[in-house]
Amino acid sequence: MDALSHILDDIHLSGAEYLYVNGKGEWSFALKGHATFHIVLAGPIRLSLPGHGDHLLQTGDIAFIPSGSEHHVTHMQTPPPAGYWLMQDFKGHRNDPVSVGEGTDTNLLLSVRCLLDADMGRPLLSSLPACMLIRQGLDGSGPEWLKIGLSFLSLETELFRPGRDTLINRLIGMFLIECVRDYVEQLPDAANNWLSAVRDPYLSQALSAIHAQPAHPWTVAELASLACLSRSAFHERFSEVIGMPPLTYLTEHRLRLAARHLAQPDLSINRISERVGYTSETAFSQAFRRQYQMTPSQYRKSRAATETHRDQESP
Repeated sequence: MDALSHILDDIHLSGAEYLYVNGKGEWSFALKGHATFHIVLAGPIRLSLPGHGDHLLQTGDIAFIPSGSEHHVTHMQTPPPAGYWLMQDFKGHRNDPVSVGEGTDTNLLLSVRCLLDADMGRPLLSSLPACMLIRQGLDGSGPEWLKIGLSFLSLETELFRPGRDTLINRLIGMFLIECVRDYVEQLPDAANNWLSAVRDPYLSQALSAIHAQPAHPWTVAELASLACLSRSAFHERFSEVIGMPPLTYLTEHRLRLAARHLAQPDLSINRISERVGYTSETAFSQAFRRQYQMTPSQYRKSRAATETHRDQESP
């Protein structure tokens, strides 16, 4: 399995929810905090991301905000104000449109948000732009996969069949994967980030090995041999493209995995340290504290308290 496939598996997309937004008159809404797709069913609309500019979207366009950055969706003539916060309206899957604004119906969107493991997905998410656009996804001129996927999604939103939640999660996961793959194919050769390394013929094998066997006691020399480069050439190339030395990247990946395991109560801290490549629980605890500013035990308690609070707030 290649490195991109590994990390796409690691982010564990789940909890996809959708709703239709019916914009009336000079309307606007704002959203943040979740990976989000906006599919424009009747445009045009304006999408604004503070610090990242505006995008004008027409009917059939799709916008993907991978890291859940704050963004504002508005009628074309409306400047991006604070707007109506849409988060409160997501309640699973809603087929009754949420009306925003007053006046004549002007625009219609299908908005889908989902949960990602942002910590595990950090290398990927930090390499993606704040907003990714697919133009003309509904009229047949866009990618074939998108036309099929959107047709399937449209059918599922109209039906109440068993297994719908799982299927919609899979469909949104497919959209995410294909958006990323399309973006990777369009990256300029001079780009230096994690996704550049994924398609680098020398670095991709080493990255894939790290993600496939994080507990293996990798050395720079061993990784360099997988890349078919000398030790010094590999170290320099990896550091330049990824932005950190290979063993630093390995350590950060191991500790992200450890944090995921700590969120589950069934593994002891000693077992987790072994699973992510540490032979000493003390060394693991010290490394974990440097990255997360708390010990593994404190992190586990913090995550448990957060989950309890979330469960109590859920209806």
